[in-house]
Amino acid sequence: MENMIYVENLRKEFKKIIKEPGLKGSFKALFKPHREIVTAVDGISFEVRKGEILGFIGPNGAGKSTVIKMLTGILTPTSGVCRINGKIPQDDRKNYVREIGVVFGQRTQLWWDLALRETYAVLKEIYEVPDDRYHQRMAFLNEVLELDSFITSPVRTLSLGQRMRADIAASLLHSPKVLFLDEPTIGLDVVVKENIRSAIRKINEEEGTTVILTTHDLSDIELLCERIVMIDKGRKVFDGGLSKLKGEFGQMRTFSFELQNAEDIRKLGYHDHFKLSDDDLSLSVSGKSVSVKFNTDKVKVEDIISYTLSSVHIKDMEIRDVEIEEIIKRLYKREVSV
Repeated sequence: MENMIYVENLRKEFKKIIKEPGLKGSFKALFKPHREIVTAVDGISFEVRKGEILGFIGPNGAGKSTVIKMLTGILTPTSGVCRINGKIPQDDRKNYVREIGVVFGQRTQLWWDLALRETYAVLKEIYEVPDDRYHQRMAFLNEVLELDSFITSPVRTLSLGQRMRADIAASLLHSPKVLFLDEPTIGLDVVVKENIRSAIRKINEEEGTTVILTTHDLSDIELLCERIVMIDKGRKVFDGGLSKLKGEFGQMRTFSFELQNAEDIRKLGYHDHFKLSDDDLSLSVSGKSVSVKFNTDKVKVEDIISYTLSSVHIKDMEIRDVEIEEIIKRLYKREVSV
């Protein structure tokens, strides 16, 4: 399948003025400023296939937003190449933006005091969408995002969930080939989150829209993306599927069980027995319920179970694989090698 997005050795540097403390430092910064080069994005490369939903994740300050701004044409790279559908975003931004849709979290692109329907009518003229195509498009977006119940309301009266759906519809009005979604479910309740995810899946499946999704909600990643690119400190640290991520970095397991007698917790001395740090073995207790999270690179599952059964009487037990949140946390802390 052809690539819709091509990124090679993308780099972005910013000049930062370093100010010394005090009044003297302020005057010096004003008349003889000392500038330092800060590298926000450091040689990132990746490709995205046409029709793929890519999870693009990283901690705050990792460089995600800077990469997205370069891909959308807002920022110009210091060096490197990015091409979307064969176009370089910064070369012909006016025509390029007709091929992309962008939703930046809670920063709305809608007109605050206009009714939503009027907002879409304005966008229709901006993007020069023909009348027949506009009516077809609105019918599809109404079906997928369920806009009918609030389409006559002013944008300022919409709830956060309604406004997010309205923003996604606005970004899709001109049938873009690529959709950039930055935190599309932030601040939403569980039901609305699932509605947004269902809409993204349906748009991707029915229209083949390529999606780049940045999010801190790992449920978004697990439910929408087959592949993720993770960056940290401006560099790519992982590129692959969720199964690969769990296979390479998912050494942690959780052993959960229920004690017959809550007092028996005193008999369990996992750290003393296995000689492991808190990073490789941790214990949480709630009444008779106990959970042991442990690193399978350092201790075998059967050894944990054998020690537990020889120490206490239990009613029930369960072994669970690591959650993706734990994998990512360990990766960022450099507890695994990349």
